[in-house]
Amino acid sequence: MADLLYMPLLDIEEQPRTSKKTPRVASLDVFRGLCVFLMMLVDYGGAIFPIIAHSPWNGLHLADFVMPFFLFIAGVSLALVYKRVPNRIEATRKAVLRAAELFLLGVILQGGYLHGINSLTYGVDMKRIRWLGILQRISVGYIFAALCEIWLSCRSQRDASFLKSYYWHWGVAFSLSAMYLGLLYGLYVPDWQFEMSTATSSVTPTNQTYVYMVKCSVRGDLGPACNSAGMIDRYVLGIDHLYKKPVYRNLKECNMSTNGQVPESSPSWCHAPFDPEGVLSSITAAVACIIGLQYGHSLAHLQDHKQRMQNWILFSLSLLLVGLLLAAIGDPVNKSLYTFGYMLITSASAGITYCAIYLLVDVYGYRCLTFFLEWIGKHSLSIFVLITSNLAVIAVQGFYWKAPENNLIHWIVSRFVQS
Repeated sequence: MADLLYMPLLDIEEQPRTSKKTPRVASLDVFRGLCVFLMMLVDYGGAIFPIIAHSPWNGLHLADFVMPFFLFIAGVSLALVYKRVPNRIEATRKAVLRAAELFLLGVILQGGYLHGINSLTYGVDMKRIRWLGILQRISVGYIFAALCEIWLSCRSQRDASFLKSYYWHWGVAFSLSAMYLGLLYGLYVPDWQFEMSTATSSVTPTNQTYVYMVKCSVRGDLGPACNSAGMIDRYVLGIDHLYKKPVYRNLKECNMSTNGQVPESSPSWCHAPFDPEGVLSSITAAVACIIGLQYGHSLAHLQDHKQRMQNWILFSLSLLLVGLLLAAIGDPVNKSLYTFGYMLITSASAGITYCAIYLLVDVYGYRCLTFFLEWIGKHSLSIFVLITSNLAVIAVQGFYWKAPENNLIHWIVSRFVQS
């Protein structure tokens, strides 16, 4: 279990059991801790302050930076983990095993097995389990970047050019990007329909089924109704296995009520499930992890602080410039689709943020200012499991007085609503 708690975001080089471990990179722990803190902030504070929650469709809010930051950290960490790979077969076996364990953990936490803070029950219908989610996306990016680092690195000690040393990495990144763009803009999306069942009464729990038709017959549409990412997920995963409460329901067109209900008068696609961690968008998420890997090479192979930061700043500004240019010519900045412009802008933002943390923590040594974030970063996955997946809240909620609704969490929530 100890290995599992660090597996996608490893930040130390793997060593034999008898050898001395490489010291942790404090700035990487702090950055990881910052990401976990931001995740908790937007999860619990987004309902109170919508401006920090995920953007309903196009655009960038604070919450939209969290996932790219995690992917960036995973890539940086892998450059340190696989700085030297004496046995590629064994390294590949361990990487695949870690990715599979992380994917499985994500399915358990976000697949519907846990029913949230409003229910003390658990269990999921396998016909409706959600297969993809946050940890699953990190596992996909992790395995792509790990395989690149294990098999496609050709760096020699005398070669100081990272672009030349890791050109196969860039080949994979460009190939994945071309595949993503080709599928996103090239696939034809026909009209489609889906069924939704709703309980007609709380007293007599009978279900009524509604059939919705979505008119598309387009190619290259990037709206919530007719994009090819949603079509791929419906074909590959099945519509019953997608996220049931997509963030695009917060759009004005859907006219969602304060209790989260979408009226029947709203467009049909407002009722449809959609997975923001879907199959197609996982391709550019993997590219984001490979980009983080390139930042990690400077950390792993360069010793001079100034040279490291120069590489990072130049790389970040280049990515940011290209991303802003794409946004200016019409490529939307969209987290749900993980568009190319979104990937570049958020990766650049992650690089700039890490530069600032590295300067503060590793160069100037102000670790006392960030010790709390560093502690969170050292226990990132365990905190994610306990807090952001509501396990800690559910554990507290399990202690009640006479009736299940008489618990501390319910009391706090009711007090907040009344105020």
